[in-house]
Amino acid sequence: MPKVYIVNRGAHDHSDAERFGELIYMSEGSINRYNTNTMYREFVKKLKDSSPDDYILPTGLTIMSNIACCIFAIMHRKLNLLIYKACPKGGPGRYVQRSMIFNLKERKEKKE
Repeated sequence: MPKVYIVNRGAHDHSDAERFGELIYMSEGSINRYNTNTMYREFVKKLKDSSPDDYILPTGLTIMSNIACCIFAIMHRKLNLLIYKACPKGGPGRYVQRSMIFNLKERKEKKE
């Protein structure tokens, strides 16, 4: 079963993301936005057992999501995101999945 790595546990309800896998929180509560090295070290530890089929659910500070996504993309050469989509009629929203594969070396070779 895939895992859903949620960047920060805050007040949001992430229960809809459970349909994509086991929820794993990478951090909790208020974080100093300037402690980027600490974020990196903690996120590497959390993501060490991740697989290419797992997801990142960006939440919390933008810099935290940036760091988590970079680590995942470097580890797996792809990025699977769960992005919250609000319901236009005011009902409950849901998470949608988006994936990107990073073949930068192959693209560079094709250009040459």
